[in-house]
Parts: sequence; structure tokens; C-alpha cells
Amino acid sequence: MNQVIHTLLNHRSIRKFTDRKLSQEQIHTIVKSAQQASTSSNVMAYSIIGVTDQNLKNELYKVSGHTHVKNNAHMLLFCGDLHRINRLANTEDNQQTIDNNLESTEQLIVATIDAALAAQNAAIAAESMGLGICYIGSLRNDIKRVNELLELPGHVIPLFGLVIGYPDHNPEIKPRLPIDSIYHENKYKPFAEQEQFIEAYDNEMRSYYGNRSSNTKLDTWTDQMIRKFSTPTRMDVTPFVKSKNLNKR
Repeated sequence: MNQVIHTLLNHRSIRKFTDRKLSQEQIHTIVKSAQQASTSSNVMAYSIIGVTDQNLKNELYKVSGHTHVKNNAHMLLFCGDLHRINRLANTEDNQQTIDNNLESTEQLIVATIDAALAAQNAAIAAESMGLGICYIGSLRNDIKRVNELLELPGHVIPLFGLVIGYPDHNPEIKPRLPIDSIYHENKYKPFAEQEQFIEAYDNEMRSYYGNRSSNTKLDTWTDQMIRKFSTPTRMDVTPFVKSKNLNKR
């Protein structure tokens, strides 16, 4: 097994970091690695905002509720960004055509995928340096507040954060769904063919939660998903995205 595969297969989210800071060289290497990710038609429809100001981290913590948002060596915020493209228009007619295209669901998907690919490159680069990372989707708990804090222009939306630092704990690797429930060959498997693998995963997760070194509990993946999707969550994101002139068509 080569080192890249070893790094990928040993990923775990790190939520406790030491006080050791990252060097500017480390930060630039991580961001440059992010930039080398694949991007649709070379649009590069994302921006990365590095958060170094502790007051800003504290405000973002109030949105997220997770202490690692304020206690980390460095934080990257990934934004879907079509503002640059919007500003390239050089005639009024050209501007209207570009605006119409940027408002489509397709371009929102492009921006989201571009940002996610860049972020995963950043995560792998950081982990290859012996650093730990954790994705922060909870910044969308109050997406308008994050938008205000970052002073984002139109056609730019905050998607998620990535906290980085030197690990101060060593959590167990969380099991994933069996490959047979994720990987489909040539056509989608009927759910009935997936159920046995989901049941096996529920048993594995029950054991994982019951035996891990901290925060033990009795739970399964199925129960978690039912709880999660039985309660409307972040329903303000849709109108917010539209207010930024995205996903309107």
C-alpha cells in the first residue's frame, strides 16, 4: 500500500488541536494543493478564505457551536464563487446573458463541486503533513450571518469550513457503509439488494459507538438518518442562495 492510499484509508475527523501554529509555507502548500484539484472547464468557481483573526473565529463559533471552530491552528472557508465570472462581462448584452447563465442550477452545482474538490485536495495535503482536519458544515446554521461576517458579494456563498491543526487526540476510524451498498455496477441496485449491507453496517456502528474510547452510546446509522431527516434543517439556505442570484433558474 502506498503512502497516499494509507493516508486516505486512515482519515478521521480531528476536533481537538494543540496550540502549535502552522507556518505560512504549510498554509500556502495546502492552498496550492487545493488549487490543483480538477475544475469544470477551468472555471475555478470557488474562493478560499483563511481565517486567522481570533475574534472572527469566535463569531463563527457562535454560528457553529463547535469548539474546534475557535480552537484550531488555521481555518479555511470554502465559498462557491461566480462573482469573478459575473464581473468579466464587457457589454450590457453580454452582462445579461452571463447573469442568466450564472443564475442556473447547473452553475450552482459547478461551483459546489469545484469547491468540494479543492477542499478534499486541501484535506489530503494537510493530513499528509501529519496535520488533522475537520469539515465544518454547521456554518450554514446561520448562513446569512456568515455571509455578513465574510462580507461576501453577490454570486458568492459560504459552503463549509475546514479546520486544520496538530492533533491533540487520536479518535478511532469511523466505519463506512459496505462497498456493496455504495458501489453499483452498470445500473443502480434496487434498495432490497442493499438492505442486508445496511443492516450489517448498523451492527458494526452499534459496536463502534459502544466500544470507542470516548462518547460511547447506543446508536445505529439507520436511527441517525431517520432522526436527521425527520426534522427540517437549515431551510433558510434556499432563499439565501436565491438572494445571491444563484439557483434561480
